[in-house]
Amino acid sequence: MSEQVDIVIVGAGAAGLMAGIWAGRTHPGCTIVILDGARKLGAKILVAGGGRCNVTHDEVDANAYAGSSRNAIKKVLRRFDVPQTIDFFRELGVKLKREETGKLFPTTDNSQTVLDALFIAIHESRVVIKHPCRVETIRKENDLFCVAGEWGQIDAKSLIMATGGKSLPKTGSDGHGYEIARTFGHQITRRVFPALVPLTLPKDHFICQLSGLTLPTTIELYSSDGKKSVWFTDSTLCTHFGLSGPSILDFSRYYIDAKFDDPKAVAAINWLPGTTTEQFEAELLSLGRVTPLKHLTQHLPERLSRMLCAQASIEPGTRGDQMTREQRKTLAQFVTRLELPITGNRGFTYAEVTAGGVPLSDIRLETMESRLCSGLHFCGEICDVDGRIGGYNFQWAWSSGYVAGVSVGEER
Repeated sequence: MSEQVDIVIVGAGAAGLMAGIWAGRTHPGCTIVILDGARKLGAKILVAGGGRCNVTHDEVDANAYAGSSRNAIKKVLRRFDVPQTIDFFRELGVKLKREETGKLFPTTDNSQTVLDALFIAIHESRVVIKHPCRVETIRKENDLFCVAGEWGQIDAKSLIMATGGKSLPKTGSDGHGYEIARTFGHQITRRVFPALVPLTLPKDHFICQLSGLTLPTTIELYSSDGKKSVWFTDSTLCTHFGLSGPSILDFSRYYIDAKFDDPKAVAAINWLPGTTTEQFEAELLSLGRVTPLKHLTQHLPERLSRMLCAQASIEPGTRGDQMTREQRKTLAQFVTRLELPITGNRGFTYAEVTAGGVPLSDIRLETMESRLCSGLHFCGEICDVDGRIGGYNFQWAWSSGYVAGVSVGEER
């Protein structure tokens, strides 16, 4: 196929669909085509939030994000904020509900509800989606973007790149968008790595023997000089490969990033959030005839309590007043600041988002247009913006997609 249109959007994920909807609504006279290489569209939306799609969070601010400067991120987020997002989806027939964590889900608890509504809005905006049409190359000739692949070529006056990053590559996000951005002079951040990703431990580590155990913990990052720089308190899941769960996913990008500059940075886990090593050691000192195992099981699952005592070389029947000073110190350390010998992470295949991408400093934030190439816009995960779990990354997709969609074509 070969044709010319007004606007081409590359990528039919959350940001691309949002950009398409608003481009169609804002420029009803324009011909708009979205190209995507996937046979089945919306895979990331469908798997998000355990198949329920965590659309956004009730409170979103730039502090929940990393990558580009938070001030820059804030400028985009406030253009299409949470109340506008809620109203937008309500207009599409998707009512959202708030859970205790602040996460907002569709009342149907079904991500298909969200995807179907977006597709209906795309159709009503007179936007055409062509797939599977993987974009291999894009070049600019005579003020037109020539977008090409094995399927043919489409020429467009304006282009929106919504190709995503490298996370969940089976859905089509393989990082090729970065290569295309480079052809237009954009520098991709020095680091592009998995974020919101489970972390791995040695196979023989005792935590791997606790697979399936879930409990609240605090995960902490210490620099090589002993300073605590980042910490997250949330649910943690012990697995056969290491650790996962909300606390670990949020922590992962900061840990991976820190290790680039400080290879001796250390991750530690506090199984009793809010309790310091000194406080717990004082508790052990006052146990008397009570066993440390019994004391631990009042606060932690028995499987974990037994394992912690074993790691500290304390027999299950040992009473508090029989413990040596060294045993108390060791157990207190293992309970409140156990260093984690992290061996790596599960990679982009299991990462929910990508850290790194096109810096926002290369983009005009009021339009999401490239500062280097007129008519080229960016939105979504291809940008150097990654948020915590809880709907923050979807909110970035909605906000940046909206700005790109309403602004594309204005350069003409």
